[in-house]
Amino acid sequence: MDILVVAIVLVCVVAFFTVLYYVPVGLWVQALTSGAHVGIFSLVGMRLRKVPPSVIVGGRIAALKAGLQVTTDQLEAHYLARGNVGLVVQALISADKANIPLPFARAAAIDLAGRNVLEAVQMSVLPKVITTPKITAMAKNGISLSALVRITVRTNLERLVGGATEETIIARVGEGVVSTIGSAESHKEVLENPDRISKTVLAKGLDAGSAFEILSIDIADVDVGANIGAKLQTEQAEADKQIAQAHAESRRALAVAAEQEMKARVYEMRARVVEAEAQVPMAIAGALASGKLGVLDYYNMKNVMADTDMRSSIGRSVSPADKGPHEGEG
Repeated sequence: MDILVVAIVLVCVVAFFTVLYYVPVGLWVQALTSGAHVGIFSLVGMRLRKVPPSVIVGGRIAALKAGLQVTTDQLEAHYLARGNVGLVVQALISADKANIPLPFARAAAIDLAGRNVLEAVQMSVLPKVITTPKITAMAKNGISLSALVRITVRTNLERLVGGATEETIIARVGEGVVSTIGSAESHKEVLENPDRISKTVLAKGLDAGSAFEILSIDIADVDVGANIGAKLQTEQAEADKQIAQAHAESRRALAVAAEQEMKARVYEMRARVVEAEAQVPMAIAGALASGKLGVLDYYNMKNVMADTDMRSSIGRSVSPADKGPHEGEG
């Protein structure tokens, strides 16, 4: 009998706590006393759908106390979509206090897109300053300039979902700075009026399609760099010099080849002369033997050759520049 009583008591205790878990009476009373009434069956339904009632009830109470009309169905649907209910409610309250129109659907979409909706609202209230790395460009006179730009932006909540990020803004501003400096006739024009860059870049509407609205573009610093134009001209002149040297070397090689060819021809002609001169004594001997050449004729020929050698010697001693091969040797 005692065992039966104990079993009944245990069953009653388990049933009591089970009912308390599925029927959160404390949350129901808290919502009721806060003016954010939530039906008891709605709380039970949240338990069955594995939605923490404390998150939904807490978010609804905070929203209603701030004067916002947010239903439990909206909060529960956002939670089931794996959204951050608490962050969305805080963002809605912050936007309402700052007089920024932000419907619940847009706030939920921003949160589900992976953006921090509360930070986005705070950036709409307090704009953010983005500092770009130094942007280097060259003016038309060849002098390079390096500019440091500060961009003041605030979040555009309507374009936050699917809008371009900060990297796109920095890239667009950099392109505009390079274009503005490159269109200047002289780097002095940019140094005298640095606000020319900011006005030109700001007028291009670089925030189109982005998640931000550009409020101002300020040139924080401008440094003068190297004379890139002169450097390029020097490099071009050096390249032209190397090309001219290559052409001259080619012509010199051709001239050397032609000279070598001429020397070869001269050597060939000399060899033929030597060969011909070697045949002269044989021809004279043959002429003497056949009687075609007499002894007296032979001595006359030797006298002529001796006279020719003497004249050649005298000519060489008078004009060394006209020195040439001795053609009278036998």
